[in-house]
Amino acid sequence: MTDRDESITTAQSAPPAKPARTLGTPLASVIAVVTTILGLLVLGWTVLFVTKGRFLKHSFEKIAAGQTHRQVKVAGDFQLYFAPFNVKFLAEGLTISNPEWAGRGNFFSARKIDTRISTWSLFTHKYRFNWVGLDDGHVDLQWDKAHQRNTWTFNEKKEKGDPFELPAIRRALIQGTLVRYLDPRMQIEAGIRVHTVEATETKVDSAIRFDGNGTARGTRFTLNGALLSPNATVSGGSNKLQLHVEGVRTAIDVSGTLPGATEIEGADLHVDARGRNLADIFAVFGIAVPDTRNYRLRSALTKAGDEWRFTGMRGRFGDSDLSGKFTAALKEPRLLLTADLSTRVLDIIDAGPFIGYTPEQSAAGAVVVQTAGTPRILPDAPLRVEALKNFDAKVNWTVRTVRAEKLPISNITLGLDLDNRLLKLSPLNFSLARGTVNSDITINARRSPVFTDYDIRLSPTPMGVLLAGFGVEESGTTGTLKARVQLTGTGNSVHDSLANSNGRIAVILPKGSFWTRNIQLAELDIGTFVQKMFEKKLKEPVQINCGLIGFSVRGGIAAADPILIDTEKSVMLGRGGFSFKNETLDLAFRADSKKFSLFAGQSPVGIGGYFARPNFNVVSPELLGRAGAGLGLALVASPLAAVIAFVDVGDAKAADCGPVLAGASARGQRTDKGKPRDDVGKGTTAKSEDGKRSKGDRQKQRKKFLGIF
Repeated sequence: MTDRDESITTAQSAPPAKPARTLGTPLASVIAVVTTILGLLVLGWTVLFVTKGRFLKHSFEKIAAGQTHRQVKVAGDFQLYFAPFNVKFLAEGLTISNPEWAGRGNFFSARKIDTRISTWSLFTHKYRFNWVGLDDGHVDLQWDKAHQRNTWTFNEKKEKGDPFELPAIRRALIQGTLVRYLDPRMQIEAGIRVHTVEATETKVDSAIRFDGNGTARGTRFTLNGALLSPNATVSGGSNKLQLHVEGVRTAIDVSGTLPGATEIEGADLHVDARGRNLADIFAVFGIAVPDTRNYRLRSALTKAGDEWRFTGMRGRFGDSDLSGKFTAALKEPRLLLTADLSTRVLDIIDAGPFIGYTPEQSAAGAVVVQTAGTPRILPDAPLRVEALKNFDAKVNWTVRTVRAEKLPISNITLGLDLDNRLLKLSPLNFSLARGTVNSDITINARRSPVFTDYDIRLSPTPMGVLLAGFGVEESGTTGTLKARVQLTGTGNSVHDSLANSNGRIAVILPKGSFWTRNIQLAELDIGTFVQKMFEKKLKEPVQINCGLIGFSVRGGIAAADPILIDTEKSVMLGRGGFSFKNETLDLAFRADSKKFSLFAGQSPVGIGGYFARPNFNVVSPELLGRAGAGLGLALVASPLAAVIAFVDVGDAKAADCGPVLAGASARGQRTDKGKPRDDVGKGTTAKSEDGKRSKGDRQKQRKKFLGIF
């Protein structure tokens, strides 16, 4: 075979060459699909733009009705298309019905609505209207009586309606529109008219003005304001808001800028509120706070998420100042209020409402009221239990100084925590005459009647400073005292709670000195007192070894348990008690000398009357008995024999200070010889509810108190 034949054979046996591949089939398919989709989109956009989407009218009504579970109708022209990138929606005679529970009528109706909606916002479900033109619109915003459903929440599967949020609108032109709001539980009803006024100023295109009126918990209010929309040439794009509200004895002005016509999030606003009583504003929202005198507060205001934040707050209520920050958060199931407040000077008159007195009572000094013919001083304003169901709260408040003539209080620290009607005041601390009062008070309004737990503690405090406002000078007094009150009670006011309370009250006097005059007067040691008076030694200190003023409280009635004060020269004992029920006092104090003394009365000094009007009875039946005995001796013997009736042989039993300083009850008290005391623990009752006591009542109540110890 020749070379040529071999070449032909080789060429014939070789596989044929593949044609060149210009474009892969998968890639071509993808491009074809994308091109088709884009083509369809362009075609759809073109069809919608040319036809204005009018052919979608019935489809829109059907789909919208299915989504909202309401009747949706468009009586006139309808347009839905891209112009060019925003979605344009126009409808004439649009109506959306109310849910059945809201009664007849429509949730929304308008003669004409023309909008430009951000296309991207349709995917994020955070709808933003770049433009809204609304003509002769009506919006009906209602809550049901249970405050569970509302007309603007279209999802029927939700257990509770969404809180109302204004849609984000950048610019708007509104004419003849009325908005109605009704909330039966909050007792608020309002109607607001909105219209746009074309502006001639160079800085704004137009001003959306609104005005309206309504009632809040039966009290009428009015409002008016304007939203100044910026001109397109103005930088910043913010909208200026002006709002004025008057009602419930209050005037509020809000001014500042909004990111958009209805965008509150991140707004820069300023609030100026003034009125007769700060509690009026909170009462509109079903929130209970103490009453105040005339007030004025200013603060910055913004919204972040579900929180309305009032910051940089400054102002006054009555004769007291207030500053800090306050936040209201729309939490579920209750509104949450948080505050961090401070006061430099709190006037004692303004402090009265915090414990139940009205501002008028505090200002007039008329905290004493007549009840059934007897004076009462304990506040009986009822706790607003129903209002506590509406909100929770966390408040911290500090007060530097309290302006009070006879009450040396300063440096108050209050921590308030309210959680579903359980109110805790902890800590409730303050400085008192160079001592400190630490308190923890729990008010449980989940129970009916309200259950209150009091735990109040006074650290060692100088008596001279503490009692300086009551006529006791510091000079010559080096003694201190400490105290603790532990009570639990039921009742919806301070008075009722204490009138049904149980627990213990103890005031302990450690070693120290007190005026001689006070001690001798308590003894009625006439001879020693007169001697010292002529020697000008009235302020000679007398040593107090230890002392305890203790009461056991049962059913609102306190019995001495014990009253025992051991001094250098005498032992002072007390018996009796007082009543939180009718605020009566029935106490007797007696001092027995440890040394021989002439002209010693050795008879009780009585304290009776009421908390508001105590009276002191120095000439007691025992003293009159001694005087009678002395007169008898003078008649049968000689005038000098009358002195014998007033001689104190000085046999008082000194106290073991251990149980005294430990605050032990009468049963635990001992003499300095270690023997049980038989001269304490004989408490008597205070008067009955009508202020009178029969002999049988006294005996019965006496047995009752004796049974306590």
